[in-house]
Amino acid sequence: QVQLVESGGGSVQAGGSLRLSCAAYRSYCMAWFRQAPGKEREWVATFYTRDSSTYYTDSVKGRFTISQDIAKNTLYLQMNSLKPEDTAMYYCAARFSIGGSPWTPTDFDYWGQGTRVTVSS
Repeated sequence: QVQLVESGGGSVQAGGSLRLSCAAYRSYCMAWFRQAPGKEREWVATFYTRDSSTYYTDSVKGRFTISQDIAKNTLYLQMNSLKPEDTAMYYCAARFSIGGSPWTPTDFDYWGQGTRVTVSS
């Protein structure tokens, strides 16, 4: 069955780095979302496999980098200069259709179970 699995979460101090990984079998579009305690799910970044184009939410632009290793069917999120406000459960998502937006959760059909990221001050 098709499913996504995230890994790489953990606890770091402000200014530190983490790299999240998501294992998946083929996709047209993949993205990272996050959800902090008591808050709604927030879009973080998107990667389009067809042309390797990327999109980022303003709060992580310049600090996070989304990339994909097609040969390994793996999506990555390199997170640098982490801040306490980055603390959240991070989810990998994917869809195979050309339609949909890069940032709308309901436009993605496959999701991982989440990996927790905690950034302390």
